[in-house]
Amino acid sequence: MWNDLKTKAAAVADRRIETLFDDPDRARGFSVSALGMLFDYAKTNIDADTRAALVALLEETDLAARRDAMFSGAAINETEGRAVLHTALRNLDGDAVTVDGQDVMPGVRDTLARMEDFARAVRCGDFQGQGGAITDVINIGIGGSDLGPAMAAKALAPYHDGPRCHFVSNVDPADIADTLAACDPATTLVIVASKTFTTIETMTNARTAKAWMGQAVSDTGAQFAALSTAADKTAAFGIAPSRVFGFEDWVGGRYSMWGPIGLSLMIAIGPEAFRAFLRGGQAMDTHFRAAPWAQNMPAMLALVGLWHNQVQGHATRAVLPYDNRLARLPAYLQQLEMESNGKRVSMDGEELSFHSGPVVWGEPGTNGQHAFYQLIHQGTRVVPCEFLIAAEGHEEGLEHQHRLLIANCLAQSEALMKGRDLDEAREKVAGKFEGDELERQAKHRVFPGNRPSTTLAYPRLDPETLGKIIALYEHRVFVEGCVLGINSYDQWGVELGKELATALQPVVDGEQSADDKDGSTAQLVGYLRANGA
Repeated sequence: MWNDLKTKAAAVADRRIETLFDDPDRARGFSVSALGMLFDYAKTNIDADTRAALVALLEETDLAARRDAMFSGAAINETEGRAVLHTALRNLDGDAVTVDGQDVMPGVRDTLARMEDFARAVRCGDFQGQGGAITDVINIGIGGSDLGPAMAAKALAPYHDGPRCHFVSNVDPADIADTLAACDPATTLVIVASKTFTTIETMTNARTAKAWMGQAVSDTGAQFAALSTAADKTAAFGIAPSRVFGFEDWVGGRYSMWGPIGLSLMIAIGPEAFRAFLRGGQAMDTHFRAAPWAQNMPAMLALVGLWHNQVQGHATRAVLPYDNRLARLPAYLQQLEMESNGKRVSMDGEELSFHSGPVVWGEPGTNGQHAFYQLIHQGTRVVPCEFLIAAEGHEEGLEHQHRLLIANCLAQSEALMKGRDLDEAREKVAGKFEGDELERQAKHRVFPGNRPSTTLAYPRLDPETLGKIIALYEHRVFVEGCVLGINSYDQWGVELGKELATALQPVVDGEQSADDKDGSTAQLVGYLRANGA
């Protein structure tokens, strides 16, 4: 099937995307409407035959059975022998979900209720710091324990009516120092997010925060909460069991903000808005399980990605939210997609014969237009682009400015598709230059065009819509992983660097020599120690 798709890609390589719009129904036929959102992939070189071949990939890989196995609690994370059930965390109205013969939903609901009780107590002042009501919440985590809630908290800023939320992840002391400098230890709640309570970056920052708090607070543990399953370690840290919220090993870090990892977000926006966020994710789950593939938003988002990366060979994917509060979405999707599908072997351990996931990157529009859009419009490499845009913003009285934002978003996707040929470029500079100089100047103004993009449009960025968007991308990753035959839910690639860092620590501290290290590493250690390390 891959060879068939590559043959199709070669056959349409020189076809202009805009010629597909000779069909007056092109836009409607190559888009998916669901849950109040519109996913438009008409500005790609996918035609009806190609789409049929792409959908056939889903049938060949038995995606429906794999999807059902995930939702039912089967151990589809085969290298770790675990179920994959982040969907259970947002299963507000669904039936029982069984793992190893036990229904996990009572535990999920109990944890959610405990989170809501604690969040309400913090928000209303029943839970206080030594100096009074909590004014600031610092979430200390890394990776999935940081990127998700940090992204969502910024995205839902208009709904914040609780304490200020801050996020610390980097072991670089500048991160924690800058955050602590803006807070009062007597009115700050620190949430430590680490399932094992051993993550070196997180625990280093947690100890720094505890020492800072101890300068003004007699019982520091009383102003800490933990998102962890290591009850012995959280108790040793001084955190009471009532402020420890655990989650099971069938929730992967980068899929975890639907549960306890989302506690900081819940405190910021309130339990009711957080439940709306969960309902949005649940709604996307229902759509993903019921819609036919050609009208299934996660499936089609995934198939477009596979067409661009594995079939056409475009190595990167730009995520371009025209929604400034989604500024952290590209970084969040970098982890979600690149940690999930950045693999080199199939589920059975055999090396892949094709490339796996693309490089995901991006920034919000319109800022990117004055930075890297030069490359995506006129560079030598094609970068498929994924635009996101809301019909309506939150800022009353500035509707005209939001319409300008919309115009910019739509103009960019149109420009990527249409481009500007040499004749049009000559007309642009006619009268300013003549002869060879006119020709030279005109060539600089040519846009190749024929560059693909998709657009996800939605009414407004509210908690429910954000839940739909995040679940959409989660399922997109799942579909791509299934088609590629890889395990999207392990992440062995992060292990080696951790092991080597642990071994290097005593070398950097000067407790061991660097004689057994390669020359480059030894030289760098020597330089850094000589200059203050």
